[in-house]
Amino acid sequence: MIDIDKAVIARLKVQGEIFEILVDCEKALEYKEGKGNIDDVLATNEVYKDVKKGSHASENEMKKLFNTGYGKQVAEIILKEGEIQLTAEYKKKLQEEKRKQIINIIHRNAIDPKTGLPHPPQRIENAFEEAKISIDHFKNAEEQIQDILNKIRVILPIKYEIREINVKIPAQYGGKSFHILKQYGKVLNEKWENDGSLSVTLEVPAGMQSQLFDELNNLTHGSVESSIVRTK
Repeated sequence: MIDIDKAVIARLKVQGEIFEILVDCEKALEYKEGKGNIDDVLATNEVYKDVKKGSHASENEMKKLFNTGYGKQVAEIILKEGEIQLTAEYKKKLQEEKRKQIINIIHRNAIDPKTGLPHPPQRIENAFEEAKISIDHFKNAEEQIQDILNKIRVILPIKYEIREINVKIPAQYGGKSFHILKQYGKVLNEKWENDGSLSVTLEVPAGMQSQLFDELNNLTHGSVESSIVRTK
């Protein structure tokens, strides 16, 4: 069990009644996702009505609402169905991870309309700082991107663009190219030509086009043919 002084509260409301337990923040969140052992999560096997007041839940209350009076079994239910208090440190960690994720998505999907090339991550990071972008660690990255783009466009010229590209790969490299193509985009159509070459049409985030072509040219020693079908 963990140090009780470092524990946070996990809470569940059942039929109007509150039940609380003391847990390790990160390990509790992992357990909620089906990972780890409950003994590594709990600071104590006690179930409370109010942790701060030191008010314990009675065995009869637990049996009535959880069909068990055993604290550890009730704790399992609270962890899986309840809310877990986040520490300030963990909130900061989540925000930083979400921030990096959003910057990477923008780097992969957006371009500088003046050059047609992706903005380096550091340039996007600088725009975040200047625009004082605030990240919501509870929302997923995709939900926040449009609002963030609207704010940083004042500072950084940026265009979100998907390109439909056709590539033709010589026969000897066709099989090896598939993992590269699927890594960078969504394959819309594939066809083996009479000469054995592979013709593929795929959707690629604009910011990833240069990297895709670099890898394909490296694989084929510069013999890949490509063309942009359309942008959207």
